[in-house]
Amino acid sequence: VQLVESGGGLVQPGGSLRLSCVASGFTFSRYAMSWYRQAPGKERESVANISSVIGSTNYAASVKGRFTISRDNAKNTVYLQMNSLKPEDTAVYYCNSPHAVRLGVIPQGYWGQGTQVTVSS
Repeated sequence: VQLVESGGGLVQPGGSLRLSCVASGFTFSRYAMSWYRQAPGKERESVANISSVIGSTNYAASVKGRFTISRDNAKNTVYLQMNSLKPEDTAVYYCNSPHAVRLGVIPQGYWGQGTQVTVSS
């Protein structure tokens, strides 16, 4: 199993970024996927999730209306489009599938390397 996040960077407040997470080693299309973030000194938090088939989505209140999660099952990739970025969005962003973890498909405690997002002027 491997989850590889990319697309982070330094952006000014109000800017946009698109994160990608490429999954391998499991049947991506079968599992709901989530984006998480962890800011310095804070616990990791869930930001958005998307179901496996229908593609229904849910968002944390702090990002609703600004972030959009999507997936391309043909490419084994989940995306996070982030608009109207704020300094408080600064964090390392990770993808994972709690669905797959519960079923033992992804090892408990496994995380990719994440991608750093820094929002600053």
